Parts: sequence; C-alpha cells; structure tokens
Amino acid sequence: MTTPGADGTEERRTVIALAMGDPAGISPELTARLLALSDIREAVHIIAIGDRRILDEGARVAGVTLDLESVSLDSLDRSGTARHVFVDLAHLDPADVVRGEATLAGGTFATRNFRTALELAHAGKAEAVCFTPFNKKAMRFAYPGYDDEIRFVADVLSFTGKVREFNVLEKVWNARVTSHIPLKDVAAHLSVDAILAEINLTQACLKDAGYEEARIAVAGLNPHAGDGGSFGMEEIDIIEPAVEKARALGFNVEGPFPADTVFLRALKEGFNAVMTMYHDQGQIAMKIIGFDKGVTMMGGLAFPLCTPAHGTAYDIAGKGIADIGATREAILLAARMAKKKRALPAAA
Repeated sequence: MTTPGADGTEERRTVIALAMGDPAGISPELTARLLALSDIREAVHIIAIGDRRILDEGARVAGVTLDLESVSLDSLDRSGTARHVFVDLAHLDPADVVRGEATLAGGTFATRNFRTALELAHAGKAEAVCFTPFNKKAMRFAYPGYDDEIRFVADVLSFTGKVREFNVLEKVWNARVTSHIPLKDVAAHLSVDAILAEINLTQACLKDAGYEEARIAVAGLNPHAGDGGSFGMEEIDIIEPAVEKARALGFNVEGPFPADTVFLRALKEGFNAVMTMYHDQGQIAMKIIGFDKGVTMMGGLAFPLCTPAHGTAYDIAGKGIADIGATREAILLAARMAKKKRALPAAA
C-alpha cells in the first residue's frame, strides 16, 4: 500500500502484524482505538489478528467505529489495501471472557494471536510485529514454558540468536545487561563480554531507529557506582573495563555512573540510551519519566517487535479510559525501524 511522501511521490506503507493481547484487560479497547486513528491509517497498513467479536466489544468500550476488511491468512500479501485488515481466528466467545481475571481462555487467545503474527512476519507477509498487552500469568496457563515474550518468540521461530528487551521513550532508551532473573543473581551474570554484547546490540538497534551517532550512558551496579570499591567491586573489575573496551572499539559510551542519577544525566546531557545492570534499575526510572508513552522493543530479530511498556490494567478494563499513547508509539517505532531495514539493501 502506498501513501504520498513528502516530495509528492508514492511511498509504500509499512505492513505491521498486530496481535490482540489479553481479552480480560484493556487490550481489546486499545486495539480498536488504535485501528480508528487517522494518523495510523496514513502511516502504516495493519493486519490485526484476533476474534472479531472481542474486537467489536473493544470498539464499543472505546466508543469508536471501525472500518475493517476481513481477510483470510492465505490471501495476505505485503501490497496492502486502502484499509487496515482483520484476520478473524474466531477462537474466543466473549461470554467466556472474565474481565479483570487471568484465565486459560484468555491466555490461549493471546498466544494464538501472537504466534500467528510472528509467523506472518517470518513468512515475509509483515515487516514488523506489534501486540497490545499480554498477561504473563494467563499466557503460562496456555503455554507453560512462557517465561516472557523473548522465550515465546524463540520457541515459535526456532530462533537461537540474541534477543533483548529495550524500553523506549522519545528522549531516551533503556537497555539492560540482565533482565528476568532474581536480583540476588545479577552480579554473577555480569562480565566484560556480556556488557560488550549488550552495548553492541543497543548500538545496532538505535541505528535501526534512526540514531546514527548514538551516545550510551552505562549505570553502575552498586550504590554510588561502588564509591571506589567501598560498596562493591563490580564497577572496578567488570563495568569500567567493559566501558573502556567498548570505547576502544569505537562506541560512544561513558560510565559507569551512579544509577540514582544516570537518567537525569542522560536527559540533561543528550545521551540516547542508558544501559542498566538489571531490570528494575531502569524500569522504575523509565515508567516515572513516561509511563503513558513507554514502548518495549525487542531487538535482535530480523524484524522489529514492539508493544506498549505498560500492562493489561485489569483495574480499568471495560471503562473506556485506557490511554492509547504507548500503543500508538509502539506502532510508529516499529514502522520507523522497518522502513530503515527496508532501505538498507538499496543503500548498500
């Protein structure tokens, strides 16, 4: 599908497979609200995946009217149509949805949608994948091995490469060296090579998003970044050597900085990303800075994969007050990254 570019020429819109998330939370209304946005219709071509009855209930809650063409999986291609399209898997009766509760039915619905979206991208019928929020408890009911989205993606696609979650705001990204592991195990998982690998992946993902000369600030692990070894030696033994080696390799990286001020420094001094040592070290800061705009992006795959950083918000499901901001930003980031990837062969 094409749309007029800035120079008046026709520019093909990015095709994004959008999986509906947990039906008991705000995902149905977010999906409906997103599909009704005029700027999203102009920017991308969405293949939405789910059950039309669940989507229609989401549209009712959101107070929007949808203009969607229903298509089969076999008829999809990357040329697109004038409207977003919907693949109706017809796999969940709204009567079986218990609003605000994680259930096997909800997890089965979301995992099948997600699997279908991933398979479309893997087959070249979509250039990026997005999804509205999942509930991990419900996903585990349906898929017991579901540690997180990264594990599920690897299983579905038989992918053995490195994938990492990034939290993204307009002014700063958050990368991390460790993710979903107990806090007591973090120090044991830190090494010079592990930090270097994350710096390399972060730089590549930032470049895909349009940051050609990205600056990365690295956080310490311990209070006051160890205070010269007074509160821990990880900064001296591991983090500082990793930063020095990265700089020698040409990366624009600085640190380690104390974690309690690194995000303030990044925003003030124009760093594009902060690399933290563990999950909550960055997540807390990012959600305070921009909870309603934050995006989770999974880097390292052949295609962009993005979702809003917030959860299913069971407490406000069905009230029609869910904020569309982060979902909209997830789609737009995926579109930018897919467009950059599409342009790479021509530029080579």
